[in-house]
Amino acid sequence: MPFLANNLSRRSFVIDIGSFLFRNWNPYQLQYIYIQQKHTLSFFSQSITESMATMFSLSASFPKYMSHIPTIDTDYLHDLYAVPTNLSLMKQGSFRGLRIVRRSSNQTEALIDSADKPSEIPLLTCSEAIERLKQNRENHKGKQRFIAMYSSIFGGIVSDAAAMVIPMDDHMVHRGHGVFDTAAIMNGYLYELDQHVDRIIRSASMAKIVLPFDRETIRRILIQTVSASKCIKGSLRYWISAGPGDFQLSPSGCHQPALYAIVIEDQSLFDSKGIKVVTSSIPIKTPQFATMKSVNYLPNVLSKMEAEEKGAYAAIWLDDDGFVAEGPNMNVAFVTKEKELLMPKFDKILSGCTAKRVLTLAEELVRVGKLHGIRVDNVSVEEGKRADEMMLIGSGVLVRPVVQWDEQVIGDGKEGPISQTLLNFILEDMKSGPSSVRVPVPY
Repeated sequence: MPFLANNLSRRSFVIDIGSFLFRNWNPYQLQYIYIQQKHTLSFFSQSITESMATMFSLSASFPKYMSHIPTIDTDYLHDLYAVPTNLSLMKQGSFRGLRIVRRSSNQTEALIDSADKPSEIPLLTCSEAIERLKQNRENHKGKQRFIAMYSSIFGGIVSDAAAMVIPMDDHMVHRGHGVFDTAAIMNGYLYELDQHVDRIIRSASMAKIVLPFDRETIRRILIQTVSASKCIKGSLRYWISAGPGDFQLSPSGCHQPALYAIVIEDQSLFDSKGIKVVTSSIPIKTPQFATMKSVNYLPNVLSKMEAEEKGAYAAIWLDDDGFVAEGPNMNVAFVTKEKELLMPKFDKILSGCTAKRVLTLAEELVRVGKLHGIRVDNVSVEEGKRADEMMLIGSGVLVRPVVQWDEQVIGDGKEGPISQTLLNFILEDMKSGPSSVRVPVPY
């Protein structure tokens, strides 16, 4: 964020902060003095101690932001202080934690804040808020397009992404009291819709959420939402929540449970290249919560972030007994040196629909002799790391080969043939599998 100030001759400056390295930070106020050289201001820490010797330069330009800047008298600048308001941010080199103040006889007066502060917060009408929502969507387009949403609160389907909102008092928002699931859309068919609907109903029961509709009505709504979207290839994500009502902890004040569904068209390219994984240091969810697909995904998010920080694709959880469990949003499988397809038990982790389908499709590899068997069992870390192949399995990644786990190269360090064959099986199953896994969408 730019710092705003005036120079000595009252001309307006916008000071753009350059790169800055804090070697150490003292929590006491640092007083800065100013030096003017044409259009450059340089501030130097008054502290002389070696650990705090810090200098930063600020390039100034004007007068573009004159209307935003208070007038500051020349002598006023002598009393400027830079005060840390968030030490952790400052140590990371972020100026969001820096606040410039003036020390007066009675109080510390805020002059400049590192964060943008609107001069006046407008009171918006409903139509103005909607327009701003639309503009925000236009300004922040990603690789995913949201092309249709159903809401039981609306009682219908919307196609404008700006209208794809849920109430703040929905207990799924402020208490995490909700469950969700996903189904892939491939060539105008919903893949494993019934299996995923059955799972969200089980999750809702475990979360003590009453269904907003019966199973067949939920299924019909989901299909109609995809039909309205005209999406041929993408994904359908849907939620069942305790519903809106209040901001209490108990859902007793909720009017009724809610169903939401959104159709997503992902424009990113599918990637089957081998990836690296690491062992997660984030505590795994207890079986009670790991076996239901709730919206409480903070451990999953932190696990994924941990992996990315280490240059990996995903982090692998171990259960309390030290056995291999799962990834942040996918199952794990191995091909042992004895040519067995080995997958961890589902009793402490989420029962993956795609993973179970892979187990079924893999029977063909046993039949033709490429696999000697299929086993769902406890998997030790040592057994996993010495496997010939390792893969992640889920509706998002389908079957993704793993070529390295921590510092251990898996197999020969290349994408394995069984992983690739199982990926091809799943892709073919999505395109031309039996009616038990493919539900046509009536566009």
